[in-house]
Amino acid sequence: MLSRIRALRIWPASLAARTALVLLGGLLLSQIGGLMLHALDRAEMLQSAQEHEMARRVMTTYRSLVLARPEQRGNLIDEARMPGDIALSLSEAAPVFNLPLASPELQRHMQSHTLIVPLPQSLRPRQILVHSTEDQARVAVSLQLPEGQWLVAELSLRPVWPWHSNAFLATFGIMSAVAALLTLWAVRRLVEPVATLADAAEALGRDVNAPPLPETGPAELATAAAAFNTMAARIRRFVEDRTFLLTAIGHDLRTPITRLRLRAEFMEDDDQRTRMLSDLDELETMVSATLAFGRDATTSEPAVPVDLAALVNTVLTEAGDARPDLPPEAVSYAGPDRFTITTRPVALKRALTNLVTNALNYAGTAKVMLMPPQDGQVVLHVDDDGPGIPPEDLDRVFLPFQRLEPSRNRETGGMGLGLPITRNIARAHGGDVTLQNRPAGGLRATLTLPD
Repeated sequence: MLSRIRALRIWPASLAARTALVLLGGLLLSQIGGLMLHALDRAEMLQSAQEHEMARRVMTTYRSLVLARPEQRGNLIDEARMPGDIALSLSEAAPVFNLPLASPELQRHMQSHTLIVPLPQSLRPRQILVHSTEDQARVAVSLQLPEGQWLVAELSLRPVWPWHSNAFLATFGIMSAVAALLTLWAVRRLVEPVATLADAAEALGRDVNAPPLPETGPAELATAAAAFNTMAARIRRFVEDRTFLLTAIGHDLRTPITRLRLRAEFMEDDDQRTRMLSDLDELETMVSATLAFGRDATTSEPAVPVDLAALVNTVLTEAGDARPDLPPEAVSYAGPDRFTITTRPVALKRALTNLVTNALNYAGTAKVMLMPPQDGQVVLHVDDDGPGIPPEDLDRVFLPFQRLEPSRNRETGGMGLGLPITRNIARAHGGDVTLQNRPAGGLRATLTLPD
């Protein structure tokens, strides 16, 4: 049943809307139920009041007749002032009506009211007959006097409408509107901490040094905020410990590498000396990349407005200048001439440089396209015409020190830290980097950033 409601798009997606919908629905049902009970009780009370008034009038007339002399009763009937909906008459014989007998409740009601009028037992009605339609639109009450005559009262009871009130709709609308506003206000206040917690979690995902949540409000919210702040502190400490360990190892390795380089210079075998120096150069490059990776994890560069189009063109120009042998069409840009976003320019430039450098290293081409913002996201594609990447390795290449190039050549294989650094920078901005093979051949790297 729930899946059908969602399919019809009646069930909202947000927690606040769902809570408000349930509460407003329950409020509406309780309002309708309460008003129905009130209206039915009111109708029953009005019906009972009409029957009581009818019995009182009839018995008052009966008392006047039974206490008067027989010859005066006709004049009393003529002089009796009754509302237009009550007709009185005297009959010598039992009257016959084209009406069914009244319900037992109405007959008992009439019988009980005969005891209200103070009369001795000898003067009370010998028989009481009550006829009426089912809806009591027409009622006939016949009371037999002690002498045998019959007092007949024919009347019609006004229909009782449960909702007969001029102010009913206005009252119902005002009550519902006030209750709905209070419900929406309460739901918003209750759900607001959940939205704050979600924003804080998103901020922590972008920046591990994001400010903590205020531990205020009700006890449950303060406890949740304290638990979140504790979790954030542990994550921050874990990242700091890992980064410190990584950078410390990389920094300490530089001293033995320098000693080994000096000793290699004194080797007599030229071939072995060349190989050892090559291995030391590669090791030093790895150490430098590790230190750079650690610096990227600890640097907190402020975000400023940056012309993204100009930054991309700068990266492409520098990449082309570093490879003068490339044809001019190997590096290209497509997109707006100017597009400003708030970002960390140094970190973003390094991420773009890594993507362009990878494209040029593996394919010899780098085509950058800056797309218009959609749904609050800026999308930037870096395409190449290379062989692409096996589908099962599209995520693995973002792991540190993972290289798909089988050789040990630093110029072609790199250290395996370019893409992890790029993804860390993108996610620190609130975006991401993904790879996918192009249908026409080559690889597409997609960098998304918040607008």
